[in-house]
Amino acid sequence: MDMKHDIQTRIQTDLKKSSDVKTRESTHHFFKEPVTAYGVKTTAVSTLVKTYWNEIKDEPKETIFELCENLFKSPYMEEGFIACTFSYKLHKQFEEKDMKTFEHWVKTYITNWAECDTLCNHTVGTLVEMYPKHIDTLLSWTKSSNRWVKRASAVSLIIPARHGKFLKEIFMIADQLLTDPDDMVQKGYGWMLKACSQAHQKDVFAYVMKHKKEMPRTALRYAIEKMPEELRKRAMAK
Repeated sequence: MDMKHDIQTRIQTDLKKSSDVKTRESTHHFFKEPVTAYGVKTTAVSTLVKTYWNEIKDEPKETIFELCENLFKSPYMEEGFIACTFSYKLHKQFEEKDMKTFEHWVKTYITNWAECDTLCNHTVGTLVEMYPKHIDTLLSWTKSSNRWVKRASAVSLIIPARHGKFLKEIFMIADQLLTDPDDMVQKGYGWMLKACSQAHQKDVFAYVMKHKKEMPRTALRYAIEKMPEELRKRAMAK
């Protein structure tokens, strides 16, 4: 048995040992779509991540990416979370070409908002900050028929947006997703605008006021959440 399968088998054994029915049942309350979970508390999963990372951290990046791929193939959310975390821990080694791998994961394995946001906020978002030409990849995702790929196009920019980056491109992505009927997409780009408002409140407020008649209320409420009450009232007024 090679390292990747050995590690995954041991991770699965440890997850089963740490699972409990109450946690598994409570997990389902956070998702509208069906999800598969062992039922392991987040703190316990994080402990497993640290333990196994110490064991694999000196392996080649490609080997760890292959382990991530195998973890993503599992239907269990906890294995997907571990894959997301392992991939981000390699961020200092990211190369421009790695976007192909991340895009494959987003389009193939992401089936709920938690995995989408964990992978995209950190792994994908960091790579886009390092290689800004991949904004074009995010823009291409806005045209997908897959709700998680569309959400990924926005939530990949949450952390760069908080840092005041990619203002023009954030509005381009919001334009593409503006009238999307899916609430997961609306919440995704609304969250992106909210993050952007922390550095560019005036610009985001102007964008919201310009588009508020066509912007779904869900997206609008997310976008203005961090703004002063007076601005929120103006934005919400019919």
